[in-house]
Amino acid sequence: MPAAKGARSPRNIETRKKKASRAIPRASVSRPQGNTPAVRKRLKKMAGKARDAAAAIKATIADAAKA
Repeated sequence: MPAAKGARSPRNIETRKKKASRAIPRASVSRPQGNTPAVRKRLKKMAGKARDAAAAIKATIADAAKA
């Protein structure tokens, strides 16, 4: 599929570079957001993994306190 007309013109490349330099730096999203079934399932899976990781850290700290 060919690129859109003007997508690679020198002027357009210059414009894109200027816009990119003016963009406010933002932190990348830590999890995919959305309301589609696939994304909701992925969020649920990631939340479970995060819960397991937090529980493992908590258990490690509790074991270290006992020792």
